[in-house]
Amino acid sequence: MPRTPSLLEIELRQTRPFRSKVEEGVVGLFRTADVVRRVLGAVVGAQGITLQQYNVLRILRGAGSEGIPTLEIGERMVEQAPGVTRLLDRLEAKGLVHRARCRSDRRQVLCWIEPSGTGLLSDLERPMRDAARRRLAGLDARDLDSLITLMEAVRTEVPSAASPAVKRRSTGYGRSPGRQGESR
Repeated sequence: MPRTPSLLEIELRQTRPFRSKVEEGVVGLFRTADVVRRVLGAVVGAQGITLQQYNVLRILRGAGSEGIPTLEIGERMVEQAPGVTRLLDRLEAKGLVHRARCRSDRRQVLCWIEPSGTGLLSDLERPMRDAARRRLAGLDARDLDSLITLMEAVRTEVPSAASPAVKRRSTGYGRSPGRQGESR
């Protein structure tokens, strides 16, 4: 009896099965991330920014009036970007952020969001939320909890040369601390 190809194999028009479930899982993660990235990228792209620039604006908004060092922005980004300075250059050219040397440590550059950047984030809040909800509409609350837990396990369980392992504390429910009962 012939094997039924997975949905991923069909989407990719793959003629041979994956060598392993691990390989299929990794390719599936990449494919899924790309689908979500394209959907959300279209929302922010309509406002003339990229998802990475959107991420930087959100980090700066969260930093508040104290500002945040450039290097810390890079560490806090969802998607690690080697060119944080270039991202900031583009955002500054659009009048969405500003930077200044730290007075107490001239080696450090602090960054702040401008009111126009805060306004742009406000304008994007509902469309981004709606796009994310539409993309995940097929998942109920339990599915979302499972998805989050599985993604946490992939990100945190195995140390790699590129990033240190982040230890998860068991909560007894397969979720990291502070996530139970969190509303969506």
